[in-house]
Amino acid sequence: MAPALVEAFGRVPREKYLGRGPWKILPIGLLTDDPRDLYNDVLVAIDSSRGLNNGQPSALALWISALDLNAGERVFHLGCGLGYYTAIMAEVVGPRGSVVAIEVDCQLAARARENLSTYANVRVHAGEGGAFDPGICDALFINAGVTHPLPLWLDRLPENGRLVLPLTQVTSPVAGSGVMARIARNGDCFGARPVSSVGIFSCTSVRDPQLEAPIARAIRTGTILRMRSVRRDVHEPMGSCLLHGTGVCLSSEEPAPADRIKDRRN
Repeated sequence: MAPALVEAFGRVPREKYLGRGPWKILPIGLLTDDPRDLYNDVLVAIDSSRGLNNGQPSALALWISALDLNAGERVFHLGCGLGYYTAIMAEVVGPRGSVVAIEVDCQLAARARENLSTYANVRVHAGEGGAFDPGICDALFINAGVTHPLPLWLDRLPENGRLVLPLTQVTSPVAGSGVMARIARNGDCFGARPVSSVGIFSCTSVRDPQLEAPIARAIRTGTILRMRSVRRDVHEPMGSCLLHGTGVCLSSEEPAPADRIKDRRN
């Protein structure tokens, strides 16, 4: 993990983003009013009635680390919750960088906006993440489960831009499990690789009903772990297609060089 990310975790006070204690530590349900307990690698309840939590620091650190953030970069954070991990990323990119965040729950978005009000380089929006255009971003962190990378997100990546997102199968009405993936742009090529397993709430606006069964099968059989690229050219399904959709295909092929992409489009 990059030193800048480690230092960011050291600077951002988790208790500020969780509101006044006592706090409920999950999954054991321990109630504590000691802020020191929040700096263990634990989930902390936000709304127990809905199963909402602040997220496990080790998992979020791994996923944010996969973004390879640098000072001065622009970041998009979908599913920002109360803004704790948004603040972590804002610290990493620094005052010359910026973070645009969105949260579908209006109450959480309002609290995140208040929590992050001291960051001049952060903007928080309320609404459906799949309908929001963040503009060109060096890194996009999607913190809600999807069936596929949204074409708009790929379009918004500049050269060497990175996208980290959870590709999930539905396991409950509101959540799912699967693989956190990293996608990186190199010209017209998009390399892809798995980062870790994941269990997470779903982003309902970026779930294609036609891809639900294929993504579930790819996750269940483990073939999703063979992803090496995202193809955007028009082609017939073939053996290397792990998830074949309209305009986006997760493939086991290595990213194609520019001349092959040109040939595919002709």
